[in-house]
Amino acid sequence: MSRLTLKQANTIIEKAFAKAREMKIKPLGVVVLDDSGNIVSAQREDGASMFRLDIARGKAWAAVAMGASSRALNKRSKENPNFFVTLAATAQGKFLPQTGAALIKNAAGEIIGAAGGSGGTGDEDEACCAYGIEQAGLTADASA
Repeated sequence: MSRLTLKQANTIIEKAFAKAREMKIKPLGVVVLDDSGNIVSAQREDGASMFRLDIARGKAWAAVAMGASSRALNKRSKENPNFFVTLAATAQGKFLPQTGAALIKNAAGEIIGAAGGSGGTGDEDEACCAYGIEQAGLTADASA
């Protein structure tokens, strides 16, 4: 299985920021995690508000931990809120099942990480992350 590289992670963030500027959304924080939930790269744009990286990490961490996009997790959390509250508590606050992150897959379709964003709406954050992933030559999975 190929591993997510620092160069790919930085490209994801750079391109996500470019997409955010194109979309004219508020300054973003973007966190890219590997398949074990470890930070590969994390950056926030100038002017991004205080909790942006924390929120972005929580979205990405939830996605990679559950092997599902944050959009799918958000949908599932509405169907079974008690379970997802318990997951968040078990994960000591790192688990945020809100739209705004996409899984990162390699050419073989294996999950190699996740990218989460925060600053715009969940849909905007997700779009920026997915764009960055694709621009880094990888596959974004943001499906519900």
